[in-house]
Amino acid sequence: MSPSHRLLVSRPRRTRLIVMSLAGALLAGGVATTVAVTSDNGGDEPAAAGAGDTTTVGTRPQPTETTAAAAAAPAAVTSSSPAVQAQLDYVREHWDDTESEQFGVLGDTDCVNFASQSLLARGWETDDEWWYSDSGDPWAHSDAWVSSTALMEYLEEHPERATALTDDERDSVKVGDLVQFDWDDSGDRDHTGIVTSVTTNADGTTTVLYAGHTDATWDRSVDTAITELHPGGTAYYWSIPE
Repeated sequence: MSPSHRLLVSRPRRTRLIVMSLAGALLAGGVATTVAVTSDNGGDEPAAAGAGDTTTVGTRPQPTETTAAAAAAPAAVTSSSPAVQAQLDYVREHWDDTESEQFGVLGDTDCVNFASQSLLARGWETDDEWWYSDSGDPWAHSDAWVSSTALMEYLEEHPERATALTDDERDSVKVGDLVQFDWDDSGDRDHTGIVTSVTTNADGTTTVLYAGHTDATWDRSVDTAITELHPGGTAYYWSIPE
């Protein structure tokens, strides 16, 4: 408890139960009863738990903060690779962060900054083209660290780090791979995410889910992204060796 908070103790309260029966309703064959609970507590003090408290019948219990937080927490994703597991754990822990002292946040364009952080957690080492500034200023990071198109060009020049896949090859995608989107068929890359789930359906199709920043995303379907959110968009992938 901080010094600015003080403990409020409620005065003992008296409750009165007033039951009023309407004789006219009895004559009509029914009974109308009004129950009122009053207190001499003025209403401007918090009620403390104790013998003087009253209970309202028929009020639905409100969810606790713990319950709400548990419901909002994304399910853990597992991988047989310790490196990929470290990456996925990082993504799960930070997918909805709005600030970062170490890496900073690039407003509405933080997707690659976050994807790069996940690769660092996976064990990737920085180099002369893909690096972040120790200052924590996201605008000081390298282009390949913060730009979807620059990251694409960087990975094209470093096939030892990742292999390009088209959306027709999504059955080869794995958790921990990167997904990139071209929303307007311009040839560049407009968004980057981290693959969190790959499922083969009964009809033989493959569903890919991803997480990322701006907007904060966990387990969004690639199909939803390119058919509903950005109709006509195209998905591409970078398959990363485990």
